[in-house]
Amino acid sequence: MSRINIAIDGPSGAGKSTVSNELAKRLGYIFVNTGSFYRAVAFYLLNLNIDLNNQELVKQHLHDLANKHSITIDNKEHIYLNGQNITNEIRADQISKASSKIATYPFIREYVVNAIQSITKTSKGYIMDGRDTTFRIMPFAEVKIFLTASSEERTKRRIKQNEELGYITDYNTVLSEIKARDFQDTHRLVDPLHKVEDAIEIDCTNMTFEEVVQSIIEIVNQKVLNG
Repeated sequence: MSRINIAIDGPSGAGKSTVSNELAKRLGYIFVNTGSFYRAVAFYLLNLNIDLNNQELVKQHLHDLANKHSITIDNKEHIYLNGQNITNEIRADQISKASSKIATYPFIREYVVNAIQSITKTSKGYIMDGRDTTFRIMPFAEVKIFLTASSEERTKRRIKQNEELGYITDYNTVLSEIKARDFQDTHRLVDPLHKVEDAIEIDCTNMTFEEVVQSIIEIVNQKVLNG
């Protein structure tokens, strides 16, 4: 069966990464988490011990990264900087905070978009998730999914995830955080979150995980068959 590219976006906590991971396993595709690229850039910059508030300095070193170094991925979702596997290192809290900071810089976003597109634009069999995937990072994807759920349902899922990790969180606190994140994502100046015209919206508020995965697989199979 021929392969296509799949882009999944939607609000925070809708289950994009979990669903994308499972789809990649079942379809034999490569899952690309856009956040990993931002983390890889943050890892590179932090190792240079530069002030991330100094945008001119960050831009200068980003130019070096683009021209003298490489960020790559493999089919096991590992990410590499100059051939070094940094998949585990980029999960550190310090990297996460730095990643969130630099992701607000337009020139960083442009670099990440170009880096990912250089991998996916001429190849098939990729699944990508993120909050601007369908319209900025992979607008050429044959299947675009806007995965959403009510803020209340996303709150319940986040609390359950936290409990599984040993953290106890307050419902109202998490709900407020999710609503604040929704507002931030939909009102940011650069690439605000929105559903593109040719994306298929899936509201998974009252769906099981299996139902969500199967519904997307059906969409993909239909697209492959009909072109």
